[in-house]
Amino acid sequence: MANEGPAGVTLSPDQAPPIPGDALIIVPTRNIVLFPGVVIPITIGRPKSIAAAQQAVREQRPIGILLQRDAEAAEPGPDDLYRVGTMANIVRYITGPDESHHLVCQGIQRIRVLDYLPGPPFPVARVLHIPEPTTSSPEIEARFLNLQRQAIEAAELLPQAPQELIAVLQATTSPSTLADLTTSYLDIKPHEKQDILETVDLGLRMEKVSRHLAERIEVLRLSREIGQQTKAAFGERQREAILREQLATIQRQLGEGDGKAQEVAELNEAIAKAKMPPEAESHARREVRRYERMPEAAAEAGMVRSYLDWLIELPWNLPEEKPIDIAEARRILDEDHYGLEKIKTRIIEYLAVRKLAPNGKAPILCFVGPPGVGKTSLGQSIARAMQRPFVRVSLGGVHDEAEIRGHRRTYIGALPGNIIQAIKKAGSRNCVMMLDEIDKMGRGIQGDPSAAMLEVLDPEQNATFRDNYLGVPFDLSRVVFVATANMLDSVPGPLLDRMEIISLVGYTEDEKLEIAQRYLVRRQLEANGLNAEQAEIGPDALRCIIKRYTREAGVRGLEREIGKAFRNAAVKIAEGSASRVLFSVTDIVAVLGPPRFESEIAMRTSIPGVATGLAWTPVGGDILFIEATRTPGKGALILTGQLGEVMRESAQAALTLVKSRAVQLGIDPSLFAKSDIHIHVPAGATPKDGPSAGVAMFMALTSLLTDRTVKNNTAMTGEISLRGLVLPVGGIKEKVVAAAAAGLTRVLLPARNRRDFDDIPLGARNKLEFVWLERVDDAIAEALDQKSVPSAIAAQ
Repeated sequence: MANEGPAGVTLSPDQAPPIPGDALIIVPTRNIVLFPGVVIPITIGRPKSIAAAQQAVREQRPIGILLQRDAEAAEPGPDDLYRVGTMANIVRYITGPDESHHLVCQGIQRIRVLDYLPGPPFPVARVLHIPEPTTSSPEIEARFLNLQRQAIEAAELLPQAPQELIAVLQATTSPSTLADLTTSYLDIKPHEKQDILETVDLGLRMEKVSRHLAERIEVLRLSREIGQQTKAAFGERQREAILREQLATIQRQLGEGDGKAQEVAELNEAIAKAKMPPEAESHARREVRRYERMPEAAAEAGMVRSYLDWLIELPWNLPEEKPIDIAEARRILDEDHYGLEKIKTRIIEYLAVRKLAPNGKAPILCFVGPPGVGKTSLGQSIARAMQRPFVRVSLGGVHDEAEIRGHRRTYIGALPGNIIQAIKKAGSRNCVMMLDEIDKMGRGIQGDPSAAMLEVLDPEQNATFRDNYLGVPFDLSRVVFVATANMLDSVPGPLLDRMEIISLVGYTEDEKLEIAQRYLVRRQLEANGLNAEQAEIGPDALRCIIKRYTREAGVRGLEREIGKAFRNAAVKIAEGSASRVLFSVTDIVAVLGPPRFESEIAMRTSIPGVATGLAWTPVGGDILFIEATRTPGKGALILTGQLGEVMRESAQAALTLVKSRAVQLGIDPSLFAKSDIHIHVPAGATPKDGPSAGVAMFMALTSLLTDRTVKNNTAMTGEISLRGLVLPVGGIKEKVVAAAAAGLTRVLLPARNRRDFDDIPLGARNKLEFVWLERVDDAIAEALDQKSVPSAIAAQ
């Protein structure tokens, strides 16, 4: 209902000139659009509007209701009013006690203003009466039924809709009346109602009304759903609050005291027992006071209580450290691990320093090596030797900085980081913490966890490590950190700089046999419910498994195969077909199936053009075969086997070196122009790269073009230069161990790698003959069979 503005002075009857009979008194409205057949109240306040209404009442004339184009206009003229309006009867004229004037008007018919009459003190116009269309068609009938259904649905969705309105909508039979009545009660803007008022065509008018109704129905539906959800949420909270208040009242009636006060007292007592540092204790007591003031129904109360539980349960106090017994530590290491003498010596040195300087800043050890060589179990042995609790933190796949530093307490479900969680799990601030797979950490949009590890692993900083969840410093300086990794390429430089690297190489065949007899057989007997009297695997059978069923640097695959054999024995013993099972080599083949690996070195290198190389991989050393062949062509070099860019360059260098020494090697130089050389490295699905196959490629080409075979007991590694020098390469330990495991007896290594000889395990050193190469001529002399030796070579 629109207020027409401030009240003014009304005109007396003798001041108003006579109005022609065919003219209509006009009353402007600001925000009200009157439709035919609709009764609405209108408040008027402008002097002209009051005078017009009073004149119409005196003469018992109808009036014309027109909408202003601009609702802010105080004295609208003819151009400020819409031309289409509604002729209405004044049902009642009311003057209020505050001198306000109100009309109750009933719409009769649409009108269009033709022109305004001059003279009267209020708007008077000649109008054209617009009759309502009476056409009827199936389309009009269908639109009517749809509009009636929409109008009733909208009325039912209204929060306080009167039942009389629904009854009127149901009883209406005229399409035009239904469209006008619905628009009148529709919550849309005045100019949109005016548009419908000006639409005389019945079908188009009903379509516009139906479109507006559809939008309002959707809004009302969503509003009702939101209201119901909000009411349900408030109802549940009020119910919880009432129940908690009733519970507190019951406790007071039973004399159990105030539960919240008792809980706060228990928290304060627990904080005192935790022996926190002053900063942490002050923060904890402040949080207790905050928790005490919170109502129990508050959502944040649970978060604060959970935070206080974490602070209380953390081991802030440093326990009394037990003295380190070096002799006992040596015994534990020997009991848990076979071999690894250098690693054990370094660990004993580490423990000796910790014994003599318990408050010193000890280095962070990082065990690097292929899978299955005992890196994690070495950390467990260190914990046993130091008599400290052991806890393991897996860093593989961690790509969120919050996994290390924790989440802030403002987040729902926030927790401390893995480091603090591990400290709590260990129950001691001086535990041994194994940071497993530190090279497998990633980086994501949530931050870089390796950057967060810089503070954890820095003895100068970790005494004040701050977890985001705790918000107070926690001292990590007494934690013994031991990290493990398979390879160091993916570990950032600053993080690598904080750790002391201890490399573990793969085991030789003899070492694997000893490990199997000492540890793996006993462990798998227990795992499969057997004992030594029921099942046994002899040394020959174990060696058969090692050589013909596994090819790995560690012993995990070996343990799985031993377990498979014992499961077969468990079936026989469980069903009663045998009381004792002794596995021989024949039994192993019957149980495990055909051998998976055969010694193919002699077969591969029995023809010219094949050389055995040594390679380094993230999981240990390996041998690879370089095969070369020659076909008629135009001097092209073909490389296959998924070789990387560096390895392709090594092949180019090897071919160039052979060409430069063709005469010296007794090779016809014209042979290169008439032939295509094809170099292939088998296992084409495995990517290969690096310069260390240069010597092997050179020897494969030399063998092919001189028609001399490479000795089948010899493998080689090294980078070559175009001057014929053999350059040093990395991974010598892993490569030599792989050569020994493959049954080779000679290895050709760069002379400048002699410094790595002491790092080679004793078992591999005893099995192999080492040849140190300065130039490729040394490789030719040592690797090729001596039959048909060219005179130039023999002279050297």
